[in-house]
Amino acid sequence: MGRQRTQTSKLHHHCESCHNRRCKTAIEISVSCAIISCRLLCGAVFHLCKEEEHMLLCPNERVPCLNVEYGCPFAMCRSNLAKHLTVCPASVVSCSMEWNRWPIEESETPEFYKNVLKENYAQEPLDLSMALRDQQHLFRSLKMKIIFPELIEKLAEEPSAAVPEGAVGGVPFSNIVEEASVSSSTETEEGGLTQEEREELARNPNVVNLENYNIWERMFSMELSGCKHTMKSLGKKPESSHGNEIKPQANPSRLEVLQEEQQMQVDSQDAATDIPQYNAFEMDEHKFLIATSLFACDTRPKKKLIYEHLEPMKIKTVRTFKIPTSFKAKHSRIRNPSHNKKVSTSVDTSDLGVEIDDMPKWDEVQATLLCSLERELRGHLIAESVSTDALLLDVGTQTYDFYSAPFKAETSLADITADRALKLHVHIQTESVTRRHNKSSSAFTYLCNHTFRRDEFPSHYKNVHSDIQSCVSGWFEQRCPLAYLGCTFIQRRFQPSSHRATVFYDKELSTFCLRPEVSDTLHEGVKSVTVERKRARNADALSRLPFEVLVHVAGFLDSFTLSQLALVSRLMREVCSTLLHERGMVSLKWEKKVYSHGGWCWRSRKRVWQFSNLFSTVDSWCFDKLPPISEHLKVCPYYQRESKTAPVPLTGVHECREKKANRNQSLVSMFIKNN
Repeated sequence: MGRQRTQTSKLHHHCESCHNRRCKTAIEISVSCAIISCRLLCGAVFHLCKEEEHMLLCPNERVPCLNVEYGCPFAMCRSNLAKHLTVCPASVVSCSMEWNRWPIEESETPEFYKNVLKENYAQEPLDLSMALRDQQHLFRSLKMKIIFPELIEKLAEEPSAAVPEGAVGGVPFSNIVEEASVSSSTETEEGGLTQEEREELARNPNVVNLENYNIWERMFSMELSGCKHTMKSLGKKPESSHGNEIKPQANPSRLEVLQEEQQMQVDSQDAATDIPQYNAFEMDEHKFLIATSLFACDTRPKKKLIYEHLEPMKIKTVRTFKIPTSFKAKHSRIRNPSHNKKVSTSVDTSDLGVEIDDMPKWDEVQATLLCSLERELRGHLIAESVSTDALLLDVGTQTYDFYSAPFKAETSLADITADRALKLHVHIQTESVTRRHNKSSSAFTYLCNHTFRRDEFPSHYKNVHSDIQSCVSGWFEQRCPLAYLGCTFIQRRFQPSSHRATVFYDKELSTFCLRPEVSDTLHEGVKSVTVERKRARNADALSRLPFEVLVHVAGFLDSFTLSQLALVSRLMREVCSTLLHERGMVSLKWEKKVYSHGGWCWRSRKRVWQFSNLFSTVDSWCFDKLPPISEHLKVCPYYQRESKTAPVPLTGVHECREKKANRNQSLVSMFIKNN
C-alpha cells in the first residue's frame, strides 16, 4: 500500500504508489506523469514528480560532510561520506593514554637524583625530560588556596559603591519605616540606638548582612509601590482601623502581643464575586496557571480577611537524627549522656615544651605533595574526623608552618619553587596503570591529551606510547646497573631501521619528536647568502625558490615538521596553509559568555586550523652500534671489586660437609651402644 496522501504532497495519485520501472500508464493531469532516469546517472528510474525526493537519497548527489558544523569544508558525493570520515579534518581524536608517577618519599633526596641534574648531557635522557615536564605540570596544577586555605593572605575589602535608596518600587526602605512608626525616631530605645541610627546603620555598606538588607529593601519597596498603585486606582487614602495609629514598640528586642481588630461584616455573595473560584481538577493545567497568575496581579480592592481569636502557636523543635537500631551503646553511656560532664581535651605543640620559633619549618613541596595525595582515591588523611559512635565525634587538625607563608590568592606550587634550584621530587620511572585499576596507594596521574586526525592516531599510539614511552626505562634507553648508587651513565640503543634519526623529547609541546641526521655530504658546495639590508625578507636560498616548488617540497614533510615550519617566516606560513585542508585538522574554540542577569553559556567563538604533533611513522626499530654495558662497568666509579687470596668455602659445600660429619658421628654412637 502507498503512503497516506497529505495536502502538501506534490505526488500524483498514481505516482504515489507506483514503483514499476517500466510503468506504461498514460500521462494524465493530476493522475500520473512521465517516467525519467536520474540526471546524475545513478541508475534510478522514477516518475518525474519524485525527482525532488530522489535527490535526498541519490548516491551521486554532492552534499557537505557530516562534520560541516565542526568546520569541515569539503563537499562530496553521498556515497563517499563514510570513506571521507577516516581523513576528515574535523574528525579529531584525543589521546587518553595515562601513566602514574610516585613521589620521592625519602626525607633526603637520593644521590642519583642529585647527580642526574648536575650532569651535562649532549642529549638529555628521555626519562629525565619526561619527569621534569610532568613535575612542572604537577606544580602548576597545585593551588595553595585549595590545599592550605588558612595560610592565604586576607586582603582588605574595598568599600563598595553606595547602595541606591530606591529599589524596584522607587521608594527607600527608610520611608516605609517612617510611615509605619512616626514617633520612633525621636525616642531612645532600650538597646541604645535610635531609629535614625538604625537607618544610618542600614545604609552603611560595611554592614555584615548588607546583601540580605538589600534583598528585603527591594521586596518591601515593590510591595509599597503596589499598595500605592492600588490606592491611587481607588482614589482614596489608606485608612487606619478605628482611627488608631500604630505606636512604636516599647522594647524592640522583645515580641509584644498585637491586639486583633473586630471582624468586619462581609457578605458571602460579595466574597464570591471578588474572589474567583478555580477548580484545578476541571481545568487544563496551562489555563489554571494563567488564571491564578491573573488573579495574583489583580489590583482591584478586595475584602479584608481578619482573624478572630488569634492565639500564638507553640513551635516544637524536631530532632531529625535517629539513632540506628543496630547501635549498641557502651555501659558508661547507657543512661542519658548529657548528664555526664564532657571535657574537651586536645594535644597541641605547646605540650612539647618548645617555643614556636624553635619549631622546624615544613618544606613547601613535601607538604603540598603529601596533602594533595591525601585527596586521592584510597588515600588517608593525616588529620581526619572520626565518629566512634552516634554520639561522640573526635576532631583532628594538622597545622603547617612555612617560611614563605602567607601565600597570595592565586599562588601555585610552581610560583613558590620558581626562584629555587631545580630538584626532582617525582620518580624518574613511570607506571602504566589506567583509571580502570584501583591504585594500591597514592600516586600522581598524567594524561597525554594530544589531539590528532583519525588517520594519524594509530601511528601516534604505536610509535610514542607502545614503542618509546612504555620501553624507555631499561629497553629503549639503558642505564648503568649501579644507577641506584648514583651512576648517571645512559645509552640509547634503538633507532629507526629505514633511516638514521634521533629521538628527543620536546618539553614545550610535551611530546616525543624525531630528528633525522643529515649526512655531511649534502652540505658540500652550499654557500651562505650575505645580505646587505638589515631587515631583508626571504634571504635564504630555500625561500628564493618558486612558491609552487615550496608547496611540492612541503608535501613530503610530516605534521610536526609542518607545524614548526609555519613559525619560520610569513612565506613558510603561507606555504603550510595550502596543506591545511589535506594534512591539518580543525576544531572549535569555545568561550564562556556571561549575561547581564548573571546567567552564562558556552558558545563556539571561531574555528582553529592547526597541524598535529605527529612525526613520520616508524614501522620498525633496529639496534644501534653501541658497546655493551659491561664495557662501562670496567670504568664505572661506583663499581668496586674485592680481591681475596685466601680460599673461601662455598655455602653449599660447607653445609654438605657439616651434614656428612653429623651423620658419621651418629653412626659411631649407634655402633658403640649395640656392642
